Amino acid sequence: MQHSYREQVMAFGGIWQAVKLVQQVARQGHADTEPFEASLNTLFVTDPKTTEEVYGSVKHLVLGLETILDQFGDATNHRDMELTKYVIGLMHLERKLARAPALVDKLGSGIELATSQLQHFGSVSHENIIASLAETYANTISTLAPKIIVQGEQGHLSNSHNAAKVRALLLAGIRSTVLWHQCGGRRLGLLFNRKKMLNQTKELLNETY
Repeated sequence: MQHSYREQVMAFGGIWQAVKLVQQVARQGHADTEPFEASLNTLFVTDPKTTEEVYGSVKHLVLGLETILDQFGDATNHRDMELTKYVIGLMHLERKLARAPALVDKLGSGIELATSQLQHFGSVSHENIIASLAETYANTISTLAPKIIVQGEQGHLSNSHNAAKVRALLLAGIRSTVLWHQCGGRRLGLLFNRKKMLNQTKELLNETY
């Protein structure tokens, strides 16, 4: 399937949204509800015809797109190296996952289980769904190196439900990273296409107003 640059930037926004939400949970003990649910929902869209279908709507990516502007815009004081480290970590892990077919199969089985549970519990934010996704992350992505070390308030991170949210969001981050790669995303391209990416990000945000 031919993917547009617009779709590539949407997927890139999905990555940044996931790590921004990870940071919220780690620092505050909670995350913004709408983007949190939108990010987790991407894990259950397994046969999309378009990239937008994965996210449901560009409106569900506002947090991620705004984070791109902060990270790549001219105002360097808005850049957060912690988030950058998480994204680079996800990109490394996604490439390792792509070379481990047994893990990909295991990941698929975990998503299938969570999908059947979702039909019962009815919401991606139900603690049982989050726990199921977190376990899938622990059994697959967490077995790869280097592990992503999340920084934050120890009181929040030691809470088992928050720890599960972080793992579930990192799994959503992997989902968007896979999609970004499928849409032609490459780390080197970020270096040479910064202005083009920022313009496309602004265009996507304009669609949400």
